Amino acid sequence: MPTVRNSARTATALTLVCASLFAAQTAFARGGYDNNGDTEQSADTNGDTVSVTVGGVVFDRSKNGSGESTGALTSTTAWTPPPCWHAPKYTPEGLQKYLEPIWEAGSTGHTWDAEQREKYNANDEEKGFNKDKSGKGYWWGAYVNDKDFPAGWDACYEDEYFWVDTGDAPPANIENAVTPEILAELAYAEIRVPGTEVTLAPENATKVNLPTWAWLDAAEFKPVSVTASVPVLNLEATATAEPVSLQIEPGTADAVTYPASGVCEINNDRIGEPYAKGKANRTPPCGVKYLRSSGDDTFPLQATITWEITWTGTGGAGGEMPDGTFGATQDVVVQEIQSINR
Repeated sequence: MPTVRNSARTATALTLVCASLFAAQTAFARGGYDNNGDTEQSADTNGDTVSVTVGGVVFDRSKNGSGESTGALTSTTAWTPPPCWHAPKYTPEGLQKYLEPIWEAGSTGHTWDAEQREKYNANDEEKGFNKDKSGKGYWWGAYVNDKDFPAGWDACYEDEYFWVDTGDAPPANIENAVTPEILAELAYAEIRVPGTEVTLAPENATKVNLPTWAWLDAAEFKPVSVTASVPVLNLEATATAEPVSLQIEPGTADAVTYPASGVCEINNDRIGEPYAKGKANRTPPCGVKYLRSSGDDTFPLQATITWEITWTGTGGAGGEMPDGTFGATQDVVVQEIQSINR
């Protein structure tokens, strides 16, 4: 069975080969590149992301946020999804189908091609590419997170394709082998949450020194989740986002927020409190009071929801992930009227 090689020459050559191949491909999957092996499973057919390698990541977005105003979360820390990872990629026949045309084209040089043929025992009709082990394992390889090649994407290409028998763990020296935690991070990146345009009262134009109530439709702000899985490994993880607070920034220093921090905690699945007749003399639990008019312009009120992220995965794995935020700006007209009867 071929072994993993980690020499500088191997890593450099493989990286160059991968880069040239990536540039020529017309389709990609969030679950990785090199997606022209034989298809043993359907993998992520949501939207334009389609993976046809055997270990492609499958996303279940059925419990995700939906609608035109939804958007991706921004982590409150420097956390980013993994740029690459290792997972099953080809059956023996699939790797043969992928590599032989490259060798025949001589695209990587005669010497290199010859070494690769020897490594994969390509000239043996029965055992080449581990065909005698078909159904008993997969060739693992690297996946890149997206088409933009995020920083660190080439770290996984220090290793070539390597064989792992079904039920066995990948070699200990392989970094970023797919785990429930990696899948949870990929799921996090796929989460979409509702927009955050708040309802204000008064609605069309508020007044100077008049407390303005702010709230969000609680029905839209429920937990959302995405599940990522690698079916051939029976491995999965679900990342769940739950709204915890609303941050209001009035768009001018000449304003007072309610509460003073500008952070409206979510209580009983409610964000703020709708204004209703009879509440004129009450202080809004969530809102703003402008101390000067916006003149002929408007103030850009920024409303941002903080979402708490947790995850669960195969084997009882799970934990917390960095909070995420998503916000929107809306224009507020403030008129120079000191008092009003409501």
